[in-house]
Parts: sequence; C-alpha cells; structure tokens
Amino acid sequence: MAATLQGKRVAFLATDGVEEVEYVQPRQAVEQAGATAELVSIKPGKITSFEHLDPSTTYEVDVSAADADPARYDALVLPGGVANPDFLRTDSDAVRFVKSFFDAGKPVGVICHGPWTLVEADVVRGRRLTSWPSLRTDLVNAGAEWVDEQVVTDNGLVSSRKPDDLPAFCAKIVEEFAEGRH
Repeated sequence: MAATLQGKRVAFLATDGVEEVEYVQPRQAVEQAGATAELVSIKPGKITSFEHLDPSTTYEVDVSAADADPARYDALVLPGGVANPDFLRTDSDAVRFVKSFFDAGKPVGVICHGPWTLVEADVVRGRRLTSWPSLRTDLVNAGAEWVDEQVVTDNGLVSSRKPDDLPAFCAKIVEEFAEGRH
C-alpha cells in the first residue's frame, strides 16, 4: 500500500532561483499522496523558478518565512537551484524556519544545492547526507558525513543530489513524511 499524507501539511521553502523541477515534482508527489502543500518564501508575492540558469515560471507565495508558523506544518522540503538556497541562507527568518523543523523532529527533504540552508541553520553536524557535489566541502566542514548516493535518509532527513534523482527522492519523502516525527 502506498504511503498516504492525508491531513498533513508540507511547507516548501523557496525563493527566486529555485530549480523548477526540484520544486514542481516533489510538490506533485506530496499532493498526490494527499498532503496540502504551501510555498513559504523570504518575500510575499511571487517567486520565479529557473530551469538551470534560465528564468522559467512564477509561483504565488502562500506565506513569508517571517509570518509562517512552523507548528502548522508536518514536514519541510528545500528544493535546490544555485541562487535559491544562497538567498535563503542569508535570511534569518528562513534559517529560523528551517531550524525549527529539526528542533521538533519533523521530517525534511532537501535536494541539490538545498543543503546550503541546512549548513546555515547548523543542523547537519553528525548527519549523513548527499547534495550536488560542489557542496561536499561545505557540508563536511559543517560536520556532516557526505556521501555520493541517489537518496540518503538519516533520522527523517531525506537528501538527494540532482534532478535525475527526483523519482527516488519523491518516493522517499512521501514515505518519511508519512512516518511523521523522528
């Protein structure tokens, strides 16, 4: 039987520069499993996703990180893109929002360049995870064990390397989010 996320609410934290497929496919996966998804960003209004380095689609923000209540959400997804996590990690409200999920033991999915925000939130120490290869040194320096695998799960933290890993990533976040707190 497939995992169900009926009644669960999942936050997607992203801003301008988010990688289109890394936002859209995980969102579709959790919604198809029954969850309600909301886009949380560092600014109200709209954000623009990218396909690699080219602007793609705009998305309406549901709530700003400054106004978002982490207690309303059961899980968090941090899509990648190069610019997106770089902007997020410099925003104190976004970093606080991310850290609150780890403090509460709630599951988190992160892909590609997304772990940059985790480094800023100081939540990777002692954890095993993967990312886009260029983040390896940053993650190791922050105390993580970095591995080059399609999808890695560590106590509710699901990580993947790149868009090619999305099928495995999407399946694993649905499974982990269904399990709930870790």
